[in-house]
Amino acid sequence: MPKKPKSIFNVKIIFKKYRPYVQKKRVLIIALAILALAVYVGLFFYKGNWPLFAKKTPQVSGIILFEGNNCSYCDKVDDFIKSNAIESKVPFTRLEVFDNSFNANLLADKAQVCGLDSSHIGVPFLWDGTTCVVGYVDVITFFREKITKKP
Repeated sequence: MPKKPKSIFNVKIIFKKYRPYVQKKRVLIIALAILALAVYVGLFFYKGNWPLFAKKTPQVSGIILFEGNNCSYCDKVDDFIKSNAIESKVPFTRLEVFDNSFNANLLADKAQVCGLDSSHIGVPFLWDGTTCVVGYVDVITFFREKITKKP
C-alpha cells in the first residue's frame, strides 16, 4: 500500500492549534445571543405590561383624576388645578393611564360602573366615588363647585 503524500492542509493539526479560539468564539456567540434576548424581553416588558414587572398602584379611594401624558385637555385641567390651588383644598389622587396598564384597567372598571363603554372613554376622567365626570370642561366644573361649595 503506497503512502499518502503529506498534505499542506493537515486538518487535524490546524484544528488542534485553533481549537481554544473556536470554543471561545462559540461561548461568546452564545453569551451575546442570551444577552440580546434578555435586552429584547426587558424592552418589551419595560412599560409595565407584564404583571411581574408592572408598577403597582396602591388601592385608592375618594376622588380619582385619571390623566395621560401629553394630553392637551389634561393640561388644561392641570392649569386650572394649579392656578386655583385645588390640591390644597380638595383631596384627590392623580393616576396616569397612558403608560400604566394597571391605572388604565382601573379607569375602565370605573367607567363600567357608570355604565360607560370603556373603549370610548378618554382622559381627563374623574371618579368621585359614585359618579364619573368625563371631559376637561366637566372636570373643571366639578372642581370649581367643590371649592365654591359652602360647608
